[in-house]
Amino acid sequence: MCKGLAYLPSSCLEKAKEMRVKLSHLADHKHKVQDGKILQDLETLLNNKSGLQVFRGFLRSEFSEENLEFWLACEDYRLCSSNLKKTKASSIFSQFINADAPQQVNLDAETREALLSVVNSPCADTFNKAQQRIYSLMAKDSFPRFLRSNHCLDAIKAF
Repeated sequence: MCKGLAYLPSSCLEKAKEMRVKLSHLADHKHKVQDGKILQDLETLLNNKSGLQVFRGFLRSEFSEENLEFWLACEDYRLCSSNLKKTKASSIFSQFINADAPQQVNLDAETREALLSVVNSPCADTFNKAQQRIYSLMAKDSFPRFLRSNHCLDAIKAF
């Protein structure tokens, strides 16, 4: 049973207030989708744990969560040690890139072919172009819809 906000630690209340301000800021900018202006706001959302979870829930409801999961896997790949790169790259290929991948992302043929040509010799920037393409797709397509969605509005109201 919910006992109200008075029973929450003050640190939780402060974080909730911060998230409300950030999500309100994102909702206020939903009309700025041209010329990459919204990209900064998507970046803010992706770098915020709570915002990321709300966005993930929205993408899941649209059956397009694979874009976010791919972007996150690429971030993980970029930050992992060089001795883990080949293993992580192989995992990304099998999960998101290959023709029979369970969460295949929507990449143009040129980007997909470039990735498949380096599957056996991945380097630090192997996924950069593909990650940027998926980020752009989310910024221009999914993110504006998210800002208009009940997921976003409910999250703002909750904070």
